[in-house]
Amino acid sequence: MNPIPIKICGLTRAQDVQAAVHAGAHAVGFVLYPPSPRYVTPERAAELAALLPAFVTPVLLFVNARFEEIAHAASLVPGAWLQFHGDETPAFCDNTASTLGRRWLRAARIPKETPVGGAAFDLVNYASLYPNANALLLDTLVDGYGGSGHRFNWSQLPTNVNAHLVLSGGLTPANVGDGIRAVHRRGLSLAVDVSSGVESAKGIKDADKIRAFVAAVRSTKLAD
Repeated sequence: MNPIPIKICGLTRAQDVQAAVHAGAHAVGFVLYPPSPRYVTPERAAELAALLPAFVTPVLLFVNARFEEIAHAASLVPGAWLQFHGDETPAFCDNTASTLGRRWLRAARIPKETPVGGAAFDLVNYASLYPNANALLLDTLVDGYGGSGHRFNWSQLPTNVNAHLVLSGGLTPANVGDGIRAVHRRGLSLAVDVSSGVESAKGIKDADKIRAFVAAVRSTKLAD
């Protein structure tokens, strides 16, 4: 069994939190971005996070939120990681996380394909801009912010990223093994994050799909 940590994101219901925990997820994510169909209020995120047992980590996802909004939500969910998923600057992420004393993720929104005649997304440089991030979450660039079900071309990623990586963007039980094998040696470590790939509808998770996703991750064999 491989040790890849698993995050289930975009949870809105108590039964979905319980399904993620029972399946063996290491972290669960709550979207605090009002335009998202997976949005929950900070108060609802706190209610759901209260269901988590020890050693399962809540993550609060923000998109271009004000510091005061982040601080309020963080105060309601002790121990939650912060996930910056918008256009937040390195200084804003650093200062916010440091002031609140929280660990944090920075989303890197990667185009589905390298433009013809253009350069691939420079993840090495991106990592250098956010050296204090506890991990970079690799999501697919879409018109909205996350949860689109689209994946980017994993082969375009560099092999020498000085950061812990969280692979996201269009993962499903059927393709997560391929994603892990393609990316697991490109950074300091690898985790995976899924949202739409384990849903029956936007914001509504499917317990069977969650179990299948976790089983697929656990059964993925990694080369020595």
